Amino acid sequence: MMYPLLQLEDGTEIVHSEMREDKTVKVYIEKPDAADCFHSASCILPEYRWEDISGFSDDEISAYQKIVESVAHLIIEFSQHGGFQDASGF
Repeated sequence: MMYPLLQLEDGTEIVHSEMREDKTVKVYIEKPDAADCFHSASCILPEYRWEDISGFSDDEISAYQKIVESVAHLIIEFSQHGGFQDASGF
């Protein structure tokens, strides 16, 4: 299951998985693109291992890396408690 985390002003959406048996969490980033429909990438926490990058430049991945790093502790917490809504009680 994937849980919503952030939607950026440019339409980029960041979602994350629940914590997997191997204690990793998949963070998935998707951005609409007029020419390609969508650009996407996955980052596996806690290693910050990027995979399945499609359409994003190295500079964009670097910017997303900073975002993911700044909220990784929250993502890991939320991944164990049903996402933000369940973890926060909203």
